[in-house]
Amino acid sequence: MYNSKIIGLGHFVPENVVTNDDLSKVMDTSDEWIQERTGIQERRHVIKGDDTTTSMGVKAAKIAIERAGIDKDDIDFIIFATLSPDYYFPGPGVLVQRDLDIKTVGALDVRNQCSGFVYGLSVADQYVKSGMYKNVLVIGSELHSHGLDMTTRGRGVSVIFGDGAGAAVVSREEDASKGILSSHLHSEGQHAEELSLIAPGMGKRWVIDIIEDNDPNDESYYPYMNGQFVFKNAVVRFIEVIMEGLQKNGLQPSDIDMLIPHQANLRISQFVQKKFGLTDNQVFNNITHYGNTTAASIPIALTEAWEEGKIKDGDLVVLAAFGSGFTWGSVIIRW
Repeated sequence: MYNSKIIGLGHFVPENVVTNDDLSKVMDTSDEWIQERTGIQERRHVIKGDDTTTSMGVKAAKIAIERAGIDKDDIDFIIFATLSPDYYFPGPGVLVQRDLDIKTVGALDVRNQCSGFVYGLSVADQYVKSGMYKNVLVIGSELHSHGLDMTTRGRGVSVIFGDGAGAAVVSREEDASKGILSSHLHSEGQHAEELSLIAPGMGKRWVIDIIEDNDPNDESYYPYMNGQFVFKNAVVRFIEVIMEGLQKNGLQPSDIDMLIPHQANLRISQFVQKKFGLTDNQVFNNITHYGNTTAASIPIALTEAWEEGKIKDGDLVVLAAFGSGFTWGSVIIRW
């Protein structure tokens, strides 16, 4: 048995910055309204034709691979987490394999939305620990902006989300006291529709129905979120799953050197921080500048925290996510 550790990180966000004031010009909202509810000041949106979910993931992956000090052909397996794939099928994992010109390794797509990177990292961890693969590339990438309702009707969701990608290379570590110590995953499908995008899908209707019906009032083609309900569930599950991971490893909240929560809402992160009695130096948030980038939020934040020197060798790093499904999870890492 091997242990696994992250040996390379990278992220990419579009250059196009969309501020709250920019959004107030196309919908009935304001900088004050958005910041009060989410903490977000700006986000990045892809300019149509510039990037895709896959191309952003590829750009983040190239940086992660270079920083890992390995060649692209040393990658044994690809895991790609997203809710916004380029195509209905195939998923973006194989597109990354093609665009990076990697040998014919396996590629797995993870559809766990905001928890996608945590789920993907847990899969990579087990593949490496079992000895099946040596270097696994894990990507979280999202292109939300092309599918949002950018009107007053959709403002409760559309002001929150941004585009971007993050990637990590997970490799073998012989020292069992370092690397990924444990991962913890959960789901509660009874609340699936409280944060969802119902159509298109085989259970609702397919492309021919869109063409024939063309109902401009059909909101099932835009994301829906029961905001207060999601918030209340998120704060409970964040705290539970972080404690589960700490207790599994005989640790306490005070042992955390860096907590990187999924960047869903700054108010959620602040609630969790206060609950655990953590300082601002123990929690990393970047939602102010990027919004919620779903599966990309944790790898983007993890990369930035590492780049800024806020994560050092020997640090206890905790990743935690909650989102659509509902799904949630945590990963405990000794850096």
